[in-house]
Amino acid sequence: MLVAGLALMAQADRQALDAMVASLNLPDFSGSVLIEPVEVEGISGWRAQVSLPDSHDHRSYADIRKIIRASSLTPRAREYAGGTFRILAEAEGVVHSMPPEEVTFHEVGALDSILDICLSAGLVDLLAPDAIRCSPLPLCDGEVQSAHGLLTSPAPAVQHLLRDIPVYGIDSWGETVTPTALAILKALKTEFGLWPEMTVKRTARVYGSRVLPNVPNGAIFALGALNVGEKFTPESQPQ
Repeated sequence: MLVAGLALMAQADRQALDAMVASLNLPDFSGSVLIEPVEVEGISGWRAQVSLPDSHDHRSYADIRKIIRASSLTPRAREYAGGTFRILAEAEGVVHSMPPEEVTFHEVGALDSILDICLSAGLVDLLAPDAIRCSPLPLCDGEVQSAHGLLTSPAPAVQHLLRDIPVYGIDSWGETVTPTALAILKALKTEFGLWPEMTVKRTARVYGSRVLPNVPNGAIFALGALNVGEKFTPESQPQ
């Protein structure tokens, strides 16, 4: 969802996404990420479709740091991606009682996380926003299938990363926040709260791969210019 939303805000086309994927110097995943229109319960939006080959590789945190350092991502994008994986490895290390350097990312999840995190980092660098704001995060009960078996949601790594993050409960069932997404938000020093006072330039509704029952689905992304020094009053409304 973050990749789709950021790509739409940055107006990054398929060629730009393919170039970012190629910059990772991994096997040829050209065309592996596609931002496509989708409709959920009659409401149109967008979704990132990621096609990855079957893989049984296991990559450690140290392996992934080498991939990021060897990539041709911009320096700032490498910094964002490296910071995200550091946060993720530290959280997984706490969960599994091991140093972050010994944390291993399993199978397809390793490739998926690398693409999610590195593309998000590259797109944020392309946008170069002055600030990133996010509403409090929705949570509900549910289950998460992991390499360690079936777990209750929020997953253990999410529980650790939720510290100091505002949340609210929703009447549904399933995973609403992943460790990868939360680590990205933290690495980008995201502010949490209400919509900022700004002039909206672009919006998009983005869906994930699942539809949660009983609640509105989709995340709204908006790009805007901050109205520095201006205060909204009824008298200031356009006539």
